[in-house]
Amino acid sequence: MTLVPVTYKGGVYRHDIIVDLIDDLGGYIIQKQVVAQDVFLQSLIPKEDIDLVKATGRPLGGEVIESPLVGTEIAIVSPSLDIHHLPHTSCDVAEYLRRVGAKTNMIGLSRGFGKRIANLSIEERDIINEHDCAVFMLGNFETCIEYKMHSLRRGITVPIIVTGGPDRETLKRIIEPSVDGYVGGLGRIGHRMKKQEGEIEYLDRLIDEVAGVLDIRRESIAKDPLSVSPARLMSVIDEDLGITKGSTHPTPVTVQIAGLRVKIPYGEYADYVASIKIDDSVKVGDVADILPSRMRDYILLRIKPFSDTGIMV
Repeated sequence: MTLVPVTYKGGVYRHDIIVDLIDDLGGYIIQKQVVAQDVFLQSLIPKEDIDLVKATGRPLGGEVIESPLVGTEIAIVSPSLDIHHLPHTSCDVAEYLRRVGAKTNMIGLSRGFGKRIANLSIEERDIINEHDCAVFMLGNFETCIEYKMHSLRRGITVPIIVTGGPDRETLKRIIEPSVDGYVGGLGRIGHRMKKQEGEIEYLDRLIDEVAGVLDIRRESIAKDPLSVSPARLMSVIDEDLGITKGSTHPTPVTVQIAGLRVKIPYGEYADYVASIKIDDSVKVGDVADILPSRMRDYILLRIKPFSDTGIMV
């Protein structure tokens, strides 16, 4: 069964019909948002059942929207928290990626500005590596990007997508060794990005680039499948602990391509999470590494591949 990432948008009235249908079909709701009289369900739904969900939602005023980044967590890396880099471009990029399902975290580097001191701290490196990929939001000048990128990427193991003022071909030429994706035309912009031509179109290109990079990673993982689906693991943990019901976080259990970020204290809950049963004979600790996150005191789960565990649930 192939699960497809989509967003259901419809009215709050009787939306529980769609929630129950997705569950009955073997799908998962990654995040539920209620905005005024509308509900948004970021979901993973069996590909062959998309038409059924559309048909069921149509009388309720609902629609199914393609959302290729549902179930991913992406780091938006800005060279600093200064007005030169934030809030405009980085905020627009983070928000635009959220619209197609991604969970984004903005990271402003403490020493990312200026060619002379540009660097990455160990903590910043570790936090970025906890994500599915990183989007580096750089500036307008070729020489600056060429000089700084070598230092800013040091130790990063997740796929990197670089944006900057120069065009895509220039970015590919000046960044060595190459990164996983490039989007030109997105440098320092001192206003919100609202124009369709020259602004929104570049954000659309970024979505296509990020989706393509993550599709390659999914294909790599599929060669040695995970012992359990991250979405199923999220459902099992949330049902046992009731995290969503008792949390004010928009995504208290964040789904990644090959793991989860569970937003509860590691020291207090790590052993208990490891002991939660997925089925009668398999526990969470059997199929995932339970790690302390460098982001606050959260729990980070890295799901093991089938080749390591010999388990598939």
